[in-house]
Amino acid sequence: MQILHKVSLEQVFVLDIETVPCVGCHDELNDMLQLLWEHKCHALRREKGWHSSAADVEPLPDHLHATSLFEQAGIYAEFGKVVCISVGCFFFDKQEERWRFRVKSFADHDEKAMLREFAALLARKPNYLLCAHNGKEFDFPYLGRRLLINGLQLPPQLDVAGKKPWEINHLDTMELWKFGDRKSYTSLALLAAMFGIPTPKDDITGADVARVYYTDNDLPRIVHYCQKDIITTARLLQKFRGEEPFGDEAVMYADELSAVMRRV
Repeated sequence: MQILHKVSLEQVFVLDIETVPCVGCHDELNDMLQLLWEHKCHALRREKGWHSSAADVEPLPDHLHATSLFEQAGIYAEFGKVVCISVGCFFFDKQEERWRFRVKSFADHDEKAMLREFAALLARKPNYLLCAHNGKEFDFPYLGRRLLINGLQLPPQLDVAGKKPWEINHLDTMELWKFGDRKSYTSLALLAAMFGIPTPKDDITGADVARVYYTDNDLPRIVHYCQKDIITTARLLQKFRGEEPFGDEAVMYADELSAVMRRV
């Protein structure tokens, strides 16, 4: 893709976020949020083919009750929160004449503290572009909304209100793969398989994150999962540029896991 050769890889932050419901279960929501979640559930039920008129003759299936649907709350910024942000950046090793990839993760039970630290990084590098898989529809708007909800200032890269689509230069590997086809959704795992990018299959999936966070209380495991996704996204970006992706030995972690998780 020629457009990607106009972008300096050394000025790109590749990122991924992991999100969970704002509380451990539906019953922990306050009364107002329970009511508003029930309103949200009406739309979710329609998406699943259930219409309110059906309730007149059939009982609501268990999996469509508000308490069951709350498992999906983490994907909505109004009912979820961010628990991990992994960021990676390319740098060219002149001595070895190859690309390396530096990884850093922000993870904290205190979402506001984590977002403040992440926003400070972006503010220090205002000319850096953001790159994520499905970032324009999920990661970027989710981060912007949660920053505002937490009373934090938007960094330049996320302060996009009022800008025209062509004025927002962030990269989205899923959008790049669409080639103008607005109907398709292609997962990162599928693209990795198509391009021969290795992805470990011995860990959690996105559907497991809330359980691992609230039940297992294992935030380091979520960090590890999140870091693997940005490494895969970065390699996919190189494939789109017609380049051979960096190997595992080229990945450098800004901190050991214990240091990254110092506040947990």
